[in-house]
Amino acid sequence: MDGADRAPGAVAGSGAVPAPAPPAEPETLYDRHGVLVVRVAGVVVKAHQPDREYGAPFLERTRLAAALRHIVVGPLAPPVEVDGRTVTVSPYGDPVDPEEELPWEEGARLLAALHAVPVPEDAPRWGRPARVARLVSRLGSGTAEDVVRRAFATLPAWVRGEAGEPPGQGECLIHGDWHLGQMVRCGDGRWRLIDIEDLGKGVPAWDLARPAALYSAGVLSPDEWARFLAAYRAARGPAVPAEGDPWGALDLPARSLAIQIAATCVLSAGREDRPLDGPEQAMVDACARISTAGHPA
Repeated sequence: MDGADRAPGAVAGSGAVPAPAPPAEPETLYDRHGVLVVRVAGVVVKAHQPDREYGAPFLERTRLAAALRHIVVGPLAPPVEVDGRTVTVSPYGDPVDPEEELPWEEGARLLAALHAVPVPEDAPRWGRPARVARLVSRLGSGTAEDVVRRAFATLPAWVRGEAGEPPGQGECLIHGDWHLGQMVRCGDGRWRLIDIEDLGKGVPAWDLARPAALYSAGVLSPDEWARFLAAYRAARGPAVPAEGDPWGALDLPARSLAIQIAATCVLSAGREDRPLDGPEQAMVDACARISTAGHPA
């Protein structure tokens, strides 16, 4: 159900979407990496990635999201199958506008609120570190590819997918794939998190990993990082100490996400047959520094 395979109107008319009144034309919001997201009036229809498991754990994530409506926008109903793809329908919210002041503080406060929720006994586990291994495995040959692979080799075996995950320390409910694109402003004017594919119990530092990685690579400004970190700490988020150096908690997640982002950049540039742009090259350069630092694998 990639955009090349099926028109947005066909997805919207699949029976997964309540008929809008008055009728509205479907609008494609996202069509990349095997994910198709279409807006129809006040709802969003999402055809999820075809190569991921959407069985019982995903159903549990939808139930979990339903209990967290003050933090998370979840599906309005259980997922359905359309042409062999998992499809969900959720309320529409306005995404972050890159032309406006970026809501770093709001994102930090949402994460801190999520991390403070008591973890239900039956909450599914988060398993997102596996993404970095999948992306690195898809790299071809080339100088940038080799730089990323050398950095990847410095990660612990459990992140590389070569060993089981160690017992969790201070596990919380986490989003699992947080960045500013995972936030929308709802009809009540409040920000909430979207995309629940990885919602579950895990170590909260991984939710801070992407901005930490971008800051370490010089892609995110020191001011924006300081705003985000200060707001998270002010909201008493448990991922980092309330004071002092946060990098004891953030080092491994930030390194892993830097490598994951770099691999994504290299793969995208290869598919589009173009050189890396400035921020993309910065992520590859960060991988070179990770390798030089010689973190033990």
